[in-house]
Amino acid sequence: MTLSSSRRSAIEPFLAMDILRMATDCEKAGDHIVHLEVGEPAAAAPMPVREAAIEALRLGRIGYTESLGRLSLRERIAQHYRQTYHVTLPPERIIVTTGSSAGFIFSFLALFDAGARVAIAAPGYPAYRNILEALGIEVVPLETNASSRYCVTAQMIEHAHAQQALSGVLLMSPANPSGTMTSPDELKAICDSCKRLNIAFISDEIYHGLTYEQPAQTALAFSDDAIVVNSFSKYYCMTGWRIGWLIVPTHLVRVIERLQQSFAISVPFLSQIAAEKAFDCYEELEAVKATYAKNRALLLNELPSLGIADFHPVDGAFYVYADIGHLTNDAVDFCQRMLREAGVATTPGVDFDRARGNRAMRLSFAGSYDDITEAITRMRLWLPHK
Repeated sequence: MTLSSSRRSAIEPFLAMDILRMATDCEKAGDHIVHLEVGEPAAAAPMPVREAAIEALRLGRIGYTESLGRLSLRERIAQHYRQTYHVTLPPERIIVTTGSSAGFIFSFLALFDAGARVAIAAPGYPAYRNILEALGIEVVPLETNASSRYCVTAQMIEHAHAQQALSGVLLMSPANPSGTMTSPDELKAICDSCKRLNIAFISDEIYHGLTYEQPAQTALAFSDDAIVVNSFSKYYCMTGWRIGWLIVPTHLVRVIERLQQSFAISVPFLSQIAAEKAFDCYEELEAVKATYAKNRALLLNELPSLGIADFHPVDGAFYVYADIGHLTNDAVDFCQRMLREAGVATTPGVDFDRARGNRAMRLSFAGSYDDITEAITRMRLWLPHK
């Protein structure tokens, strides 16, 4: 007898991870692959972060912490908001989570019942849609275009809500897959509209710190009602440590604490100890960001010469989201062929936009400058000449 899987588990794959698996298989077969598919810093976590974990291991006992997270870490996160955004918030409103992923799950469970309608940007991070759908929540894509610099606007939210009431809106700035950033004025307008319409607003700020021309602003500067999701994965180069945080209104703290108690008990002790040191590593982390900036400049200069000249504004993060509609109408096939034939791994746009992503691909420039140079050389040889 074969047991059937649940309907809620019938979600789409995360194609960036599928491409990574394919790339790994190619490497096992002896091929040299240039990885532009996964949004993961090539740099290791800063040395003080690693040393803190080593010292904690040396001292011995690694146990549970309180479910909201170690108070010293929550206080340090609050200090970060005072120093970076001039926003004062009590550490009691901060909840340490197992990466931003747990932050999304807890936010959705705390805010929405099955059948609720939650709007997200298209293109957007695929895990949003997949988690929401697994929880029985209806996803409402807000299709962006060049007229708004590919950002969701307050007007778009109000229009969608007028058609059929929304329970929530989830947006990311800088965005994945594009790096495009919502302006502070528009972010304020979104916060104001959501408050007036009684729509929960979740702001994913995981790529804060990784901007190239102007800093990102937190939604907390405009609304105490906003739920902010962040993580140590991207700017702090701590993807595998699986640690992030939520900032929520006071009335949701106990709600999410109860969820954490049952879903995870607490976030791993070692990761919490290490993450606290990450805030002291600004110089090392800015050096890593300088590498991204160099990679970004190279791609923005060279991609047009490859015939790939139409991409979203790359304000932050470490991605280029490019239109390849003149080359293919099947981005999955295109990316798989480029992997097999040129040894360059990228992510097809359908991961981020089911309706239009078959004509797009995402390139991550979180690796080394040499990797980006090699990828451009290989793509120049492989792409059809016009």
